[in-house]
Amino acid sequence: MKLGRIDIVTLGCSKNLVDSERLQEMLWQKGYDCYVDAGEVEGEIVVVNTCGFIGDAKEESINTILQFAEAKKDGQIKTLYVMGCLSERYLTELESEIPEVDRYYGKFDWKALAENLNDQTTKPLNDQTTKPLNHYKYIKISEGCDRHCAYCAIPMMTGRHKSRPIEEILDEVRRLIARGVKEFQIIAQELTYYGIDLYGERKIAQLISEMADIEGVEWIRLHYAYPNQFPMELLAVMREKSNVCKYLDIALQHISTSVLDRMRRNTTKEEVMELVKRLREEVPGITLRTTLMVGYPGETEEEFQELVEFTKWARFERMGAFAYSEEDGTYSAEHYEDDVPEEVKQQRLDKLMRVQQRISAEIMEEQVGKTFKTIIDRTEGDWYVGRTEYSSPDIDPEVLIKNDGNLKIGEFYDVEITSAEEFDLYGIIKTK
Repeated sequence: MKLGRIDIVTLGCSKNLVDSERLQEMLWQKGYDCYVDAGEVEGEIVVVNTCGFIGDAKEESINTILQFAEAKKDGQIKTLYVMGCLSERYLTELESEIPEVDRYYGKFDWKALAENLNDQTTKPLNDQTTKPLNHYKYIKISEGCDRHCAYCAIPMMTGRHKSRPIEEILDEVRRLIARGVKEFQIIAQELTYYGIDLYGERKIAQLISEMADIEGVEWIRLHYAYPNQFPMELLAVMREKSNVCKYLDIALQHISTSVLDRMRRNTTKEEVMELVKRLREEVPGITLRTTLMVGYPGETEEEFQELVEFTKWARFERMGAFAYSEEDGTYSAEHYEDDVPEEVKQQRLDKLMRVQQRISAEIMEEQVGKTFKTIIDRTEGDWYVGRTEYSSPDIDPEVLIKNDGNLKIGEFYDVEITSAEEFDLYGIIKTK
């Protein structure tokens, strides 16, 4: 246990990671030696940033809190704080069930944590600006969601959509570039809704275009778009700005119009398929990442087969899927019976993922012999581990290059792909 050190453990999505990193910045400014997801927790103070989206995520959050509560009782840590979505939604229950936590904070009041900390540090930092950063950074451009998807509890935790002003975001990007950041992951609960509340119209295309024009921005990657009323002007920016990655994370959830209607997604099968076609036509070579759901209340075998055939047709470069789980307080929980048996959900999930695995393997094999601009993220054993513009950190396939000691972390290189596996590409540096 290191005195003065604070470890922040982040669970859930990258939007939570942004909050963890913002808290880290605040704690650095107060003189604490603070680490986010360092792997091995060594500090006397631990902050658990929780997720409350679906059943598995909630269970992981609770188990993590209990783990550190036990460590506190054993004297391995001194202080335990909890923040994030789970404590926003279940504050009273958590305070009652796990009283070992020194204090709970919600989704939005976590900034008070830095102010409420007792001054326990023995190793204040002399120059906060010298703290190392990754060469990539997540930028949250808005919080909350005005959509009312029937299965989703996020609006109950995050509230209504609230955009950050364009200039505030661009100033953040400039500050990060000055500290060595080159790649920006742009995230929001609903990326394509950006600007409606501040400017009366969607401003995502303008924001990304202006961001791309900032000197030092090497890559911009877009996460968590919504298919309904997609701002088509964004596609021209993606096509014409070379530093805007040809990559879009857009959660589609299902394809059957009847299921989409029950989900309250405000779109149809025909509209979704037309959108996918336009994305591929207007941004040639685009990588599409999506999330699909099986086992939604009332999903028939025929509706599931529609989803399977759609997956074969769309050939998503990146696709994740999960089985429906009922969330307290959602429209689905209050109006539909969770009537698809768990074993059927699992069978459907397994079948869908087998289909996608075949597609992914074929797409990966198609990369062999091509050369890609690649950023080096880290080393692992005998390998450099990097990514192309078509891969987001932590979740997408990586490029492995034999470690000869000549490459630098955070730098870009041209890499020729020599072979492919299901989840990794292998390559060599392309000499000019």
